[in-house]
Amino acid sequence: MAKVALGVDVGLARVGVAISDPSGILATPVMTLRRDAKKNSDRRMLLRIITDRNVGEVFIGEPKSLAGNDTESTKMARDYAIALAELADSSNIELAVFLVDERLSTVNAHRALHASGRKMEDHRKVVDQVAATEILQQVLEMRRNNVRVQASRIVMK
Repeated sequence: MAKVALGVDVGLARVGVAISDPSGILATPVMTLRRDAKKNSDRRMLLRIITDRNVGEVFIGEPKSLAGNDTESTKMARDYAIALAELADSSNIELAVFLVDERLSTVNAHRALHASGRKMEDHRKVVDQVAATEILQQVLEMRRNNVRVQASRIVMK
């Protein structure tokens, strides 16, 4: 069975998840997880998705300012990526975890939801999934067009 890719949008309260098809052409939303910093149930659920769906690589959005500078959200995404890579490693799951620039993915997700006719109050439920889908779709399209994906791999020691 071919390995697939996962896209992840990390927020303070929620984590959006999207997955690719086996051929690496299309990203589709999976779910939104509630962040649980104390119990880490969101990362454990991600790990279950990774094993159940034969995921080989995860692309976590790395939010930066429009000028390309790090923000508090950048640090949060990096810490999340490291924690996920450590959890996979300690569970003996072979997984490549990458951070990929995702400036404006949430803004674009809100625009897409608005354009589809969704009411603003309904956005919160799915905006993280849509942002994760956008992050992953960008990676898939770059690969399909033979464009080098600018991503930082989290390497375990």
